[in-house]
Amino acid sequence: AMTLARGGLDVTLVDKARFPRDKFCGDGLTTGALRRLEALGLQPADVPSWATVHDMVLRTPAGREVVFDLPRGAGLYAAVARRRELDDALLGLARAAGVRVVEGHAVTGATQDDDGATLDVADLGAVRAPFVIAADGMWSPTRKLLGAAIPDYRGDWHAFRQYVRHVSPAASRELYVSFEPDFLPGYFWSFPLAGGGANVGFGIRRGGSFRVGAMKSLWPEILERPHIRAFLGPDAEAEQPHRAWPIPARVDQVTHSLGRALFVGDAAAATDPLTGEGIGQALATGTWAAEAILAGAADRAGSVRARYERTVRDELVADHRMAELLSRAMSHRKGVRVAVRLAGSTAWTRRNFARWLFEDYPRALIATPARWHAGMFTGPGAYRDLPATDGTDHPDEEDR
Repeated sequence: AMTLARGGLDVTLVDKARFPRDKFCGDGLTTGALRRLEALGLQPADVPSWATVHDMVLRTPAGREVVFDLPRGAGLYAAVARRRELDDALLGLARAAGVRVVEGHAVTGATQDDDGATLDVADLGAVRAPFVIAADGMWSPTRKLLGAAIPDYRGDWHAFRQYVRHVSPAASRELYVSFEPDFLPGYFWSFPLAGGGANVGFGIRRGGSFRVGAMKSLWPEILERPHIRAFLGPDAEAEQPHRAWPIPARVDQVTHSLGRALFVGDAAAATDPLTGEGIGQALATGTWAAEAILAGAADRAGSVRARYERTVRDELVADHRMAELLSRAMSHRKGVRVAVRLAGSTAWTRRNFARWLFEDYPRALIATPARWHAGMFTGPGAYRDLPATDGTDHPDEEDR
């Protein structure tokens, strides 16, 4: 919406929710997401829970912990922010860009013809536009109303999240990932938030040996596992009820457009199949859809769709397939052990693995020459002009 409005178009944004509202998410922001947020004009100071991350701890099923550090002094490469606050700040930027925001009204109908699309909006009536960008989640109502829904699709991953407060000093600054042997390639996470809290949870792959329906009953036992309890600290306590949600990760298999509609984010199943991260992909696909409309003509929907589909294919599909292969390798204890051992063998491999994992550059960049450019593996992070934090001068840390 911001990209379109700044390009001079008249934009209406319709959302069923009223903001600020919670969004079930791990709240992690990769380097790619941070660069896009910076380009849109978002300032970390406008998000109270914002926590910059400099170190990530990976724990193997056998209990080995390795610290992976991100570059210091060259901008931000990872951060965590509550989606309730992040999304509300972005909505404020959209309003400032001239977007007409319609909150608290659901889309109840959608039709399209050769000249445009019409949405039926609850309590408001019909909204007519040349194009519709559907950023409406995994079970996209727009997809369903236009007859493009995926039958019986329940997502490829499922995640479980809870906010906690009064965590240990380590949990208040480090991003912690533990590959638990009973639900590989899934993992437990603890992501730090400002104010001494954390977003904690775990994700599992659908179709594996672990049942989605057992996630709620397993959660208390996970929190009491000695290494997790030790990391969170003795004073950690739940801040609010847990939440669960499905994660779509099949961008290489779904349609990304239909007629006058372009699907983005979870509606395009664009989530990374290795980590479950989807904020960067949502920002990217939303921007690409807007750019395709700005570059096209209102009477040439086919060219707009072709441009958008081509960009999604060129920028995401190869990365998705590489991540899918790696996710399969991480389904076994040996695969995790070998991957962490190789990635953690030297200070150089630790830092560069962290940059790769946090999408500093595309997953499959080395295998896609069309995307090669000077400095592609050494780019600065986002927000380079922000004052340095106390994480800029830490020495390299050894294995725990």
